[in-house]
Amino acid sequence: MQVGFFFWPYTLDLCEKLAERADRYGYAMIGIADTPGNAMDPWVATTLLAGAARRARVAVCVTNLVTRHPAVSAASTASIELLAPGRVVLGIGVGHSGTKNLGMASLPPRDLAEGVTFIRELLRGRPATYRGGTAHLPWVRQPSPVFLAASHPASLEAAGAAADGVFINYGLGADNVRESEGLVARAASEAGRKPADVEIWQIAGMDCNEDGAAARRKIGAILAFVAAYVVGGGDPARRGVPLEHREAVRELRRRYSTRPGDADAALVVELGLFDYLSRRLAVCGTPAECLAQVQAAQAAGVRRLMFSVSLAVDPVRAVRLFGEKVLPALRSRLA
Repeated sequence: MQVGFFFWPYTLDLCEKLAERADRYGYAMIGIADTPGNAMDPWVATTLLAGAARRARVAVCVTNLVTRHPAVSAASTASIELLAPGRVVLGIGVGHSGTKNLGMASLPPRDLAEGVTFIRELLRGRPATYRGGTAHLPWVRQPSPVFLAASHPASLEAAGAAADGVFINYGLGADNVRESEGLVARAASEAGRKPADVEIWQIAGMDCNEDGAAARRKIGAILAFVAAYVVGGGDPARRGVPLEHREAVRELRRRYSTRPGDADAALVVELGLFDYLSRRLAVCGTPAECLAQVQAAQAAGVRRLMFSVSLAVDPVRAVRLFGEKVLPALRSRLA
């Protein structure tokens, strides 16, 4: 299993410390989230990572095509590729906090696929046209893969049809993995592509802490943030939500904030959703508890796991502790 993580870049120091730990403990990928109004500019932060991390892949995880024109994101990606050859990944998504915090509407999956196709052409050094305009990046050295972040059926299908890879934010249970990855594979086949050519990473929140109770208390904020758009958008039944949790998920969707904090964490507990959501969308607790949860995800079919550590009690400590205690145990078990 490959393991990576991404975070909201609040400070230069945080970027540098997490980049160093990504390399030290052998994380496969480190990423920056684009969340204007919450954190630093993602391209500045990703440039810092590209210089500080010498082995891990470096990802924008993820930006959107509303607040940033796809040609601009393509040029930014190609520029970072010059700093970290062969290690750069561009992730594109609907936006969520990246658009909602600015009062802007997200793009539908079909438009995302159109933008991804345009960016992929540019990153191969070929001229491409998008909505009446043409761009060309003849100075590109080598193409960087373009991923789609997907949590709904239509976006999962768009990823399978158009993207080099997908960050799936749908759940770590066996049913969740089978359903989400199956949608990607079927869409790839229908588009005349090999499903194995679409690189799949499953996303989950993570907080690894010697104090397991503290980790579980804190993880509630990210559970609300993720659940509101993963399982709360549209019909919860179509998002794999059991009948007994559907009304609570609808209420969570109505009341959550795109700027997660203590109120959202309390909301998850108030609505009786913590146990269900933490099993589905997170790895949290002591190192031993985290190891057991990752092994369960592995048994469910997860091959690559990308953690959000933005709202951990201490993101640097969570990455260090997971790297020291959990990753070696995973590798030992696989060996």
